[in-house]
Amino acid sequence: MANVSAEQLGTETISSLLIKQALPASIGILVMSLNVLVDSIFVGNWIGSIAIAAINVVLPISFFIGALGMAIGIGGASIISRALGANHKEKALRTFGNQISFTILITVVMVMVGLTFVDTLIPAFGGKGSIFELAKIYYTIVLYGVPFLALNMMGNNVIRSEGKPKFAMIAMIIPSVGNLILDYLLINVLDYGMEGAAWATTISYFMCFLYIVYFFLSDHSELKISSKYLRIKFSIVKEISSLGVVTLSRQAVVSVIYLLMNNILFDLGGEAMVAVYAIIGRMLMFALFPVFGVTQGFLPIAGFNYGAQKYDRVKESIYTAIKYAAILATIVFAGLMIFPGEIAGLFLGHKPGMSELELATNAFVLENTPSAMRWVFAATPIIALQLIGAAYFQAIGKAVPALLLTLCRQGFFFIPLILILPNFLGELGVWISFPIADFLATIVTGYYLRKEIRLNLS
Repeated sequence: MANVSAEQLGTETISSLLIKQALPASIGILVMSLNVLVDSIFVGNWIGSIAIAAINVVLPISFFIGALGMAIGIGGASIISRALGANHKEKALRTFGNQISFTILITVVMVMVGLTFVDTLIPAFGGKGSIFELAKIYYTIVLYGVPFLALNMMGNNVIRSEGKPKFAMIAMIIPSVGNLILDYLLINVLDYGMEGAAWATTISYFMCFLYIVYFFLSDHSELKISSKYLRIKFSIVKEISSLGVVTLSRQAVVSVIYLLMNNILFDLGGEAMVAVYAIIGRMLMFALFPVFGVTQGFLPIAGFNYGAQKYDRVKESIYTAIKYAAILATIVFAGLMIFPGEIAGLFLGHKPGMSELELATNAFVLENTPSAMRWVFAATPIIALQLIGAAYFQAIGKAVPALLLTLCRQGFFFIPLILILPNFLGELGVWISFPIADFLATIVTGYYLRKEIRLNLS
């Protein structure tokens, strides 16, 4: 898990580089995903299954604002990787400074808007019935920490673009471990309930922010925080935005999907059905961590070598990343197909004095989650091609194909499917929309990636 210098991205063997970049990225994503998973298990066991549904309502709103930082981070990281590959240090520094200013400006504005319209946003995202009050408590507190989350996401991608995956991994581990410890203290020991869960999340964001600041002020970073680069330059912000819009659009579509799914499922089965989706949503974040890790590790390798015009190495990195990700995805698939019932049971508490509503909700969730989970993950072995293909175009700065391929699965296929199929198949129509969208998006991505390799990398 050693860090590598920017120059090593263009000289070391691709397999070695991908392992060095992907392993810490995978570990970081694993810990972060475990945080979300265990956080939900704590909430489900110590507060109740309705509380899991409440968090599921809030996450797409807060994560969308946080994803603004990720979008700025990934868009700028693509520029920084290619600038370092071409030995343009000044452009890398100016891009980094603009990322900081742009992230602070846009996320603070979004948080102000989010707090102003809290009573409208929560019901719109499915926070209805008994879900509303718990969701409002969680949402209001967590939103205060979202600017820190955005800066963390931005900084993490920049750290990785420098070839320092170990530090990026630590930055992901800190808030995850901190959140779990604070969850235990604030929910279980001090009995603060939903407020405790929210403050644990917010404080953990700030802890990560302090570490990110330390990294860029230390000698570990080739990029320094300097006031002369903080003044926003339109041309740089435009380039960051054109690439970052890929990530932002993906998260915007994810937020729209949560909105649609929570409302469609609430209409089909009430709060209990939303809780089923909440558990599956946590597994979508957690189970695919090794595939996402390979994708994250692939980005700086492809970007640097493309900037250095080493196209054979770019092509090799594509094939190697797809192979590793496909193997890992297949292993994940096997586990989810074998143990869906046991996974669902982890989220359900059996504390004394549970209400009839909570008992009924738990029974419904335990009965319906396993079959739904098998459908949702049915196409997991083939998703590696789709993820790496879309990431490649983003890494080399081709914003339009990156955007279209990123939106292909969730926007062009999945959303129409969940709007149409449930009308004929009920809740089954919701669940089978996942593998159908995966299959169609993989075919489209494979076609365009093959064409790109043949025309521009051969």
